[in-house]
Amino acid sequence: MSDLRDPKPALQHYLQQAREALVWKLDGLGEQEVRLPRTPTGTHLLGIVRHCANVEIGYFGPTFGRAWPDEDAPAYVTDAEGEADPQADWRVPADISTTELVDFYRSVWAFADETIAALPLDAEGRVPWWPEERATVSLQRIIVHVVAELSRHAGQADVIREGLDGAAGLREDVSNLPDGTDWPAYVAELTRVAESFPPA
Repeated sequence: MSDLRDPKPALQHYLQQAREALVWKLDGLGEQEVRLPRTPTGTHLLGIVRHCANVEIGYFGPTFGRAWPDEDAPAYVTDAEGEADPQADWRVPADISTTELVDFYRSVWAFADETIAALPLDAEGRVPWWPEERATVSLQRIIVHVVAELSRHAGQADVIREGLDGAAGLREDVSNLPDGTDWPAYVAELTRVAESFPPA
């Protein structure tokens, strides 16, 4: 039984939950569906996952003095690539399949989890791309930061996926949505209320 005073297992639980939510949003979709931009700024499901994988490499790698071991991995974005193109980790070339990207992300999980396992929560690191006055961080702060970032992107992916085929919720076996809700009636009610106000 884990020590309830140790926050690390809880932090790891929510980190893994956010990761799995992101990957689930790709299940059952074809290459076109996961790549098509869904917002005016180009947000798309596969790009979200590639971005999150590279986010985890940065925060759990160089921040704590660890180099990503596979710089030849097709979905990895080097510092030089990122500096040349700020959207580099959101672009997914046609020669990287969804399966390859998910496998890459799973290898990133293992890499990040090694950092978490090896260090105490108060271990000091340095985020080189943050302003100097707040670049020095603890492992605990970085885990919280990454959980927050991944959860935000999982929310984006959730909305995109629901718009594609109605698949919604936390994961396939637990939607976190109430059973038996008449969704069309609910949406109609919300629309009625909204339309009772004049447009801006």
